[in-house]
Amino acid sequence: MSINQYELKALQLKAKRQVYTLLNGNNLSKLYGEGYEFAELREYQIGDDIRKINWTITAKLGKPYIKELHANRELSIVVSALMDGGLYFGEGNAKQQKLTEVATILAYASQHNNELFTGLIYQKNSIYATPPTKQIYHIEEFSKKLYKAHVLGTVLNTNRAVEDIFSHVNKPSLLFIVGDFLEEIDLSLLAQKHEVIAVIIRDKIEENPENLGEITLSNSKSNLNLDTYFGQKSIKKYLTNLKAHDEKLHKHFLSHGIRSVKIFTDEDAVSRLIKLF
Repeated sequence: MSINQYELKALQLKAKRQVYTLLNGNNLSKLYGEGYEFAELREYQIGDDIRKINWTITAKLGKPYIKELHANRELSIVVSALMDGGLYFGEGNAKQQKLTEVATILAYASQHNNELFTGLIYQKNSIYATPPTKQIYHIEEFSKKLYKAHVLGTVLNTNRAVEDIFSHVNKPSLLFIVGDFLEEIDLSLLAQKHEVIAVIIRDKIEENPENLGEITLSNSKSNLNLDTYFGQKSIKKYLTNLKAHDEKLHKHFLSHGIRSVKIFTDEDAVSRLIKLF
């Protein structure tokens, strides 16, 4: 077994231990809430009550959709990871490792709570999806794919990923979107159909950059290098742009009833998730 395989197994064992101890009993139930009554979305058919038309979805997709309520049933948990070079930050891929840990915790918790789990991974030129499952095998394969995904030098089209999630996940679900959310993204389409929770993975240095002076910066998405001076002026401009971006993102979440949590690479993921719920 290679060093990476040992590291992956250690990550999975840590996640499973946290689920079976820290998230057991009452804490585990907080992860999913109680009494969800989801809306089923389908295309309008002749004879349907026009009062049931969801005009937001209709406007976005260009054809009428009907929104119907159903009684409570087995909950579907979907964890969707948005992955590209942005996860490779600083001197390593700590963000990718933390994303893998968080997604694995959510997957194990779904299985432990006897709920159907689906894992989705979106990269530049590939989509990986587990079947709806309660089997440990599929969960650990999902975790393995996340951990070993090649992200350096790649850029993900997040809007296309969101459209695919909408098409792929037919059953109204508790949908976790996991990524660093440093690019603009519109989750309103998903929020019309699912209970959406955004899990933001960041490195603290991204929000508190250091004065580096003369330095060569490498773009982890394009692999291009830039010789520059990164001092107080550059830091101020960067932080202003980041603050504006995050404020816009927060308003977007609020306006569409999307809950969110930010987890830094050096934080305990479970304690952050428990606070969310």
